[in-house]
Amino acid sequence: MKRSVVETALGALVVIVAVSFLMFSYKLSNIGAGSDGYEVVANFAGIGGLAAGDDVQISGVKVGTITAVELDEKTYLARVHIKVGNEVKLPLDTAALISSESLLGGRYLALEPGADEEYLSPGGIIEYTQAPQNLEQLLGQFIFNQQGDDDAPSQ
Repeated sequence: MKRSVVETALGALVVIVAVSFLMFSYKLSNIGAGSDGYEVVANFAGIGGLAAGDDVQISGVKVGTITAVELDEKTYLARVHIKVGNEVKLPLDTAALISSESLLGGRYLALEPGADEEYLSPGGIIEYTQAPQNLEQLLGQFIFNQQGDDDAPSQ
């Protein structure tokens, strides 16, 4: 009898720890963040591998998530749906730039808030966007510019 009480208490403790761990993991993963926040949209000429679920950051701090990426059939621009927390107020002149975490990849959307005193409303459009730099094009420009300097006459 005494042994079954100890086993029951130990089992209850294990269940409590497991539930606490799951709640902690759920909160950290931002799975439940779908209802908190508001959505804005940005249009890009190219998104370079940006996908739904990627981070949205301001000054390196995560403030939201990419919820969807689609093609605007009228303008043929990539339309990116962005969900940011209610505590983040984005000025009308906010800029959106697609950035890389490293040379190996890992894209995120960087927001640079402007100085406007009016803020984007839910469903608003970020007007100032910049597509990612293509590493191959940058390297090609660098190489060809260096070759052009070698051909210049010396003085």
